Parts: sequence; C-alpha cells; structure tokens
Amino acid sequence: MNPATSPRMRAVEYDRYGGPEVLEVRDVPRPQPGPRQVQVRVRATAVNPVDTKIRSGAMKLMSGRRFPKRIGGEFAGEITALGTEVGDLAVGTRVWGFLGEVSGKAGAAAQYLVADAASIGPAPATLDTTAAAALPTGGVTALLALRDALKVAPGHRLLVVGASGGVGSAAVQLGVAFGAQVAAVASAANHDLCQRLGATEVFDYANPSSLSGRFDAILDCHGTALATYRRVLRRGGRMLSIDPSGMKYAMFSTVLPGPRVRVIMAKSRRADLVALAEFVASGRLQPVVDEVYPLDDIAKAHHLAETGHARGKRLITVD
Repeated sequence: MNPATSPRMRAVEYDRYGGPEVLEVRDVPRPQPGPRQVQVRVRATAVNPVDTKIRSGAMKLMSGRRFPKRIGGEFAGEITALGTEVGDLAVGTRVWGFLGEVSGKAGAAAQYLVADAASIGPAPATLDTTAAAALPTGGVTALLALRDALKVAPGHRLLVVGASGGVGSAAVQLGVAFGAQVAAVASAANHDLCQRLGATEVFDYANPSSLSGRFDAILDCHGTALATYRRVLRRGGRMLSIDPSGMKYAMFSTVLPGPRVRVIMAKSRRADLVALAEFVASGRLQPVVDEVYPLDDIAKAHHLAETGHARGKRLITVD
C-alpha cells in the first residue's frame, strides 16, 4: 500500500508511567481531522521538560490513568488534510504549533496528528522544518510571559532564570527585542550561549546570592530558589514562573508580604504563532538546538532531558 494513503502510522506510546524505557514506537491508526481540524504530517517534534514529567507520572493528577498514552507537544510539518469547515488553510502549507492537552490522547511524536485549525500557524520560511520544531512551545511561552504577563518594556531590567533552555533561550532574545537589559541565570557551561543570545550579565545557578541590583521583571524557567530571586525584584516589579515546580511557591507567595509570583500555561493560538514567526523573519529570534534524534531514539532524548542540563532544544525527526 502507498504510505501516503495508508490508514496507519508510526507513533510513540507508553502503557504505564515510568522512566524513558516505557516509550515504544508502534504502528497505530492514523487520526482523521474533525470539521474544524487539520491533519498534519509531522516532520519534527521536541522533547520538553514537561514531557518527561508527564511520562514519569509526576503530573498524573492531570494526565490521568488511562493507557496507552501518546507523548510530545510541539511540532513542525505540513498540512495533509482539511476538516470540512476549514477554509483559511491549504493542503501542503508548512505549519508549526503545539498540543496543549496532557491526557496523552494525542501526541506530536508521531507521523501524523490532528489539531484545531485555529491553533496552528504558518512556519517561518527562513527556517528548515526540523529547526522550526524547536520554537513553538518555548517561543510562545516566552512571548506571552514577557509581552502579556511581565509587560517588559524598553529600559526594563529583566532576569531570566534557566536562560539556556527552550523557553529561556527564547526569552533572552525576545527580551532584547523588547528593548530590555537582560540578565541570565544558567550553569557555567552555558554562560557563553547566554551572552551570544544577548544577555549583558550572566549569573551561575550555583550561587544565586551573587545577583546584583534590582530587576523590573523576573522570568523563572527552572523552579528552584524562587524566594532568593523574588528578593531582588524592584517594588512594583513582576515575577513569573513557568516551571511546574514553581507553582507551589507561586501559591505560597499570595500570602507573603511583597509581590506575588504568577504562573502561566501557554496555549497554541495562530495569532501568537504569527507574531513569533515575525520575530524569526526579522532575525531577532532564532532556535537553539542541542541535538537531533530519530524517532526510534526518543527514549535516549528523554533520558538526557531529565538531567536538567539544557542547551536549547532536543529535537526528534519523524520520517
């Protein structure tokens, strides 16, 4: 049978929570789009910290206990089929986006997926499809954090904690694009990367007390030492954590004197993906790719992601 018309596909699934070894590449039915959905041929996806937490069971209160589950959020590829009510997109268009659900019913680590038409956008023409998969989740999260939640403006002093990861590396670049003076917190091995991305000051995770001065805005992508970082926030400043580990402190901060630590959950929307693509097209934002793995090596990529040492994104190609 012609692979292009086959009702089957390869996808990563798992039957229990656990380590990376639970992930398996299987032959499964290909999903078909609903009236307002599109089918996307996935060319690349990425491994994000939240993927490892979902797979391990750390988020099972949200993801539930129904198996098998799929894995993977962000993706880049091209549209292969349209729902009956989709009239503003065309088959063959290169697109990017991310799946927001955590139940495991859908996953981007697969040859095909279906997504709401309003949740995907045209991928930047200046990026190849594999590199494009490094940006949707981290880029949109950073954009919403800086533009909408932290309201970063020219002249602000912005601190990005976890600046070498997927969200952090995008946030450093976008902070510079917004006219902020950007300081970064990262491991010593990634200080050079943060400086290349535009950070004018770089501090080490190992010594958070070395931070100097006050900041107008703080974006935490790491989930640790939030109390220490909160103390260097200016009066009237804003602080946001996007790491699940930071949610407990964010709730605690509501009863503490001083500024509240906020959290956000990014949603894939076309308008934000279009805005992100404009930053890429203008040269103000570029993906940072750590390494690229074939689909069959996704367990290896998950294992390395769990070390917590990120230098951009670990990508998975789906052939």
